[in-house]
Formats: sequence, structure tokens, C-alpha cells
Amino acid sequence: MIDDTGGEIALHVNDVTHRFAVDNRRTLLDALREDIGCTGPKKGCDHGQCGACTVLLDGRRVVSCLTLAVAAQGASITTIEGLAPEGELAPIQEAFVRLDGFQCGFCTPGQICSAVGMLAEHEAGWPSAATADVSPDRPAPRLDPPEVRERMSGNLCRCGAYPNIVRAVLETAAAR
Repeated sequence: MIDDTGGEIALHVNDVTHRFAVDNRRTLLDALREDIGCTGPKKGCDHGQCGACTVLLDGRRVVSCLTLAVAAQGASITTIEGLAPEGELAPIQEAFVRLDGFQCGFCTPGQICSAVGMLAEHEAGWPSAATADVSPDRPAPRLDPPEVRERMSGNLCRCGAYPNIVRAVLETAAAR
């Protein structure tokens, strides 16, 4: 019989280290919400299909419902709560609010974390499925609505706030 009871782990979340006992099978999402108290990441589908649980792991976006908590040890985890630690909204958060990039708000934390990661990927020159030229010596991909929609396609919004989400991402990118 395999012992999956796990042991103590340390997760560095929003610049604070949290130590607690965890089962080896516990997801990062459940650890964030239930053990640490970060309720921003949402449990939408619990299958990695909706993106409501998206967080940043060392700056890269991940769906926390498919990431094991033990696998996140040693990484810097940023949730929506960590994007505005002093209470002042990050530029992408401000754009979402001002441009109505949300309706019910359930998907918004995952959308915003995904947008932060996506903008970093774009700035690093990473292509997407919508990028016309993916050759190594290509110019940086142009960030336009089709490019944003493709890059954000892993985050679903039941309310259909997509046009304003795209506007918020494009405006934030233009201000950088």
C-alpha cells in the first residue's frame, strides 16, 4: 500500500511563506483556498478547462486545479491578492474595472492573472497559434485583438465580457 499522507511543505505565496502539512495528492488550488486563505483563485471546472483558478508560478501562468501543492514548493506563487498587496490596483486590474472587463466577477481573478502572464510571454517574444510568423528571426508578434483572444483562450467567461477583457489587455500593453 502506498502512503500518500504527505508531510509538511512550504509554499511562498504573495511574498509570504506558509508551512503546513499536506496530502501529496492535494492540489495547489485547494491548498491556496483552504489552507492559506487565498480565495481569489476559483474552483470552476476542476479539470483545467476554464482558467478560473489561474495563478502565476514563478511568473508563468498555471491552472492551480491541475498543479499539485507539493510540486509548487520552491516557486514564487502569485494570486490575484498578490497583484495589489498595498491595496493599490495593478494597471491590468485598474483597466479591467474601468473598462468593465467583468460582469459576475467569478472568472476575473483567473483572467487577470492570465493576462499578467500573457503580457510577460508577449514581451519575451513568445509566439502563439495566432502569430503569423513563428520563425526564430521574426520580429516580435504584434499584439492585436486576435492575438489577445488566442493567448487568453484558456480563460472562459460565462458572462461574455470578452470584448472588454481584450480592450483592458490591449490598453495595459500599450501603456507599458
